[in-house]
Amino acid sequence: MKYYSKIFMALLLMLVLLIAPRIGSIVAGLFNYASIDPDGAFLWISVHHIVQALVIVPVMLILSSTFKITFNLGFGDRSIGIKYLKRFVIVFSVYTIIAFLITYISGGLQPFAYPLTLRNIAGYLGFQLLLSGPSEELVFRAFAISAFAGLITDKRINKHLSVAVLFASIIFGIAHINFSFNPFVMTYSVFQVIYAVVLGYFYGDCYEKSKSVIYPMIMHSFTNVLMIGVTVIISLVS
Repeated sequence: MKYYSKIFMALLLMLVLLIAPRIGSIVAGLFNYASIDPDGAFLWISVHHIVQALVIVPVMLILSSTFKITFNLGFGDRSIGIKYLKRFVIVFSVYTIIAFLITYISGGLQPFAYPLTLRNIAGYLGFQLLLSGPSEELVFRAFAISAFAGLITDKRINKHLSVAVLFASIIFGIAHINFSFNPFVMTYSVFQVIYAVVLGYFYGDCYEKSKSVIYPMIMHSFTNVLMIGVTVIISLVS
């Protein structure tokens, strides 16, 4: 019976993690942003990320008080966190340079989704810097990993990967799949889903080792700002 209860808890946790972004979408869709963001470049997604984080916070408070689960919102082990952050920044920067060179040479660069006005660039980069990492890491690392480890299992597959990090990484990938139910349509990019799972592993590994969500937040925002920033620069000079 204990086995089935753990499966039920895992499914319930997965449901919460996937519903939070959905609620964010519904609430964000209630407002008209045309006067400030006429191209829809940054305000809708900013509200979405704020709401999805706010949805998770009361759940975290309940689990913290009821099950004494710690969500590691402080600085944790600073030496480990900063060391991990430095290595990640170097490796990801090298990856970005190589990836964009190959993409540019092959002619596969995707155009920016909105007109490259100063407002759109500043607004979207501002969202990526200030909201993307903090919101998604609060939900998919601090909440997902700690809740899974505290309620289901804290076992490790090997010294480099825990079951909780694997779970959170897969759910993070699934969260990058777009669903609609009337009619049922599922749209996704295989590369984007795999990319999210892989990055989710590194964010989760850093979270576990540093005992802090702050370093994964910085890593996450850095990857997004770098990728978007390089895309914008190449688009402007091309």
